[in-house]
Amino acid sequence: MYITMSENHVRRRPGEVRDAIVRVLEGRAHGASVREITKDVVELIGEVPASSVRSYLRLNTPELFARMERAQYSLSGFELPEPATSPPTTGGSTEFRFGRACLFLDDCNHWLARQPANSIHAVVTDPPYGLVEYSDHEQAKLRHGRGGVWRIPPSFDGTKRAPLPRFTVLKATDLDALEQFFLAWGRSVNRVLVPGANVVVASNPLLSYLVSGALSRSGLERRGEIVRRVMTMRGGDRPKAAHVEFSGVSVMPRSMWEPWLLFRKPLDGRVQDNLRKWGTGGFRRISADRPFGDVIESAPTRASERKHAPHPSLKPQSFLRKLVRGVLPLGQGLVLDPFAGAASTLAAAESVGYESIGIERDATYFKTACDALPRLSALRIDET
Repeated sequence: MYITMSENHVRRRPGEVRDAIVRVLEGRAHGASVREITKDVVELIGEVPASSVRSYLRLNTPELFARMERAQYSLSGFELPEPATSPPTTGGSTEFRFGRACLFLDDCNHWLARQPANSIHAVVTDPPYGLVEYSDHEQAKLRHGRGGVWRIPPSFDGTKRAPLPRFTVLKATDLDALEQFFLAWGRSVNRVLVPGANVVVASNPLLSYLVSGALSRSGLERRGEIVRRVMTMRGGDRPKAAHVEFSGVSVMPRSMWEPWLLFRKPLDGRVQDNLRKWGTGGFRRISADRPFGDVIESAPTRASERKHAPHPSLKPQSFLRKLVRGVLPLGQGLVLDPFAGAASTLAAAESVGYESIGIERDATYFKTACDALPRLSALRIDET
């Protein structure tokens, strides 16, 4: 049976409106009103009367949808994973300012929900790829040197190497939670971005497909990837407990690059229109005759930087400064890092003269970031 719309006689396949509602509520784990759902459904499939949306919601409750308080609906049995703990109220400061940078101790989704629309000009972030490795339980193991989901490589030539998360141990439920998290996060960040804003998200080859798919479904436009060209310690190992028998085998290729997913909020008109109105819609050129490129040469983070910012996922300033500089095409605007870690993105923004905001929900990393931000931003880096 087809639903015929009286206004423009659009015929829809069976279940198209229902499926669109499901897609909308996947990104609104805490529920939405009929009005909000209708607006998002219209963005997905075109004009749909609110009465049709309301009928589908009532018809499929409680099989698909759960009716909440204040006439809101959510997917039945679906709930966004909450942080392991709420941002702590320790009595200490939950805000730190340095130069043009401001760092908050908060959960990024809670913080984003309080921000006005069209207030952020770019996002550059290195999020928790699997959520699990940054849970309180796994962080406690890491800080006591016990590993858990973290692989702690042995020292080499007297140098202590940084831990790496073991993404291969993530269960199917962990992967589902990851996808739903980034779908909801993508919708939250999309709202606060100005049209044409760049969103650059660090990922890895094992999980980038999940993050990319979720961000695409959130309404952001996929614009490719930026390659951080770097040799890491990930991959290249022989089979565990059979390294002698299969000495000529690598289970996975040695990683020689890192994908940073590139998205953009849809433009308001043409690129030139968007640049004039919002100051966004492209990348800042390296020079008059050299455009911003999608491959950036890099190296593992130096020990001198890790000394200032002991964080397991710290990225080098030499790479971040090039990346952050490029995301604001006119060199003006506000850069957000919603997973600030040790504030390395904010330090890069400060060094190139941009305003920035960082959100970090872990109290230990927040303290690290407060100490590290001035030191990292003051480092002299050879950019050649």
